[in-house]
Order: sequence, then C-alpha cells, then structure tokens
Amino acid sequence: MASKSFVSPSLAPPPSFSARRTCSSLSTCLLPSCGRNFSPLSLSNRVPYSWESSKRRNGLITLCSGTEGSGEVEEVPIEKQFPAFPTVLDINQIRDILPHRFPFLLVDRVIEYNPGVSAVAIKNVTINDNFFPGHFPERPIMPGVLMIEALAQVGGIVMLQPEVGGSRENFFFAGIDKVRFRKPVIAGDTLVMRMNLVKLQKRFGIAKMEGKAYVGGEVVCEGEFLMATGSG
Repeated sequence: MASKSFVSPSLAPPPSFSARRTCSSLSTCLLPSCGRNFSPLSLSNRVPYSWESSKRRNGLITLCSGTEGSGEVEEVPIEKQFPAFPTVLDINQIRDILPHRFPFLLVDRVIEYNPGVSAVAIKNVTINDNFFPGHFPERPIMPGVLMIEALAQVGGIVMLQPEVGGSRENFFFAGIDKVRFRKPVIAGDTLVMRMNLVKLQKRFGIAKMEGKAYVGGEVVCEGEFLMATGSG
C-alpha cells in the first residue's frame, strides 16, 4: 500500500508552491511535494508532529524521520516534544513587584517583559486552585472574573516600575471595557496572558491597556483595561 502524505491544513503550501529542497538521507517524508519514493508508512510508526522535529526551509515545514535504508523510525517521546516556557521573572521576582499574595496571586511566571510597555505571563490552572470546589463541583471552570484579575495583575507588572511612576501602595484596577470570554478555561490548562500599554496619562495617573489570554494558542479572554497609578 502506498504511503500517504500529510501536512497540517494551516501549514500547507499554496497551489503554486514548488519545493526547492527534497529530503536527503531520509526514509520517511510527509511532504507531498518532496518527490522521493519511500517504503510504506504505517500509522503505528508515524512520529508525532512537533515544532522541535519540524524543519523550516524557504517557508516550508518538512516533517521527516528515520535514516535512509535503515527501515527504522526514531520516535521522540511526547514528554520531550514540548520545551518549557522561558523564565524572565520567577515567582519570587513577581512577589517583589506585586502586592498580591495567596490565594489571590494569579501570575506564576513572566516569559516576556518590557517594563512600561508590555508583558507576557502564565498562570498554571490546577485542580488545587481554591475556586474550583465551588466553580463548579462537577465541572471545574476558571471564573471569568479571575481571568480578568489575572490579566490586570500582568498589567501591574508592566506598570509598577519607578520609571513609569507606578507604586504598589497606590495602584488600582480602575475599569474594564469590551471584555469577551471566548472559551472556558479548565483545570490542567496553562493560561498565557499578554498585556500591552496603549496610553499613559501621567498627569492624571491613568493607564489604558489591552489584554488577551490564550490557551493552546487560542484566545479565551480579551478586553481593555484602565489602571490608576500613583506615587504612593
């Protein structure tokens, strides 16, 4: 039975695409335009797709495995396929910036940080979070208001800097607008949150920010935020 080729629909090349490279020293290629003849590829020995195992060449992603003539496929264990998030600010550094403490500190790690401009942070949502016993006992869903609070805390990390004028003794969540909840967030998800400063009125101590929260690359929550800053 001839092997079948597969490329994720979101990654498929346009109809006019012509491959400039073909796979060399490879016994299995999942690229339709490669043009090499390979031995049959069964479902049992396909290597799971991951960004780590893909190769980007000339705007092309090629999914390959094995060595020519070996008849073997090197499988990458799933636990090795997903790299960890980078750490720009760890939890101790976050605690130095934010005044929040358990059970209301909703930011675990900052993975990108431009003080006074933007920040990207994560919240690991676990069944041990104290809101799950009541929301809901049979279907644990993170409350939307807490996603908004988590985003506001990321905004606090952006703004609570001496050069920006923020003070942890006088920094408040002043308002929200255009908030939308796209999908439920459940225990086991990793909430990835981005907050960008849109406008800062130092004279009045008001910061306007935009925020989005993601799970698996899909937006689950978004909105506009107003923060009130002060000198303490």
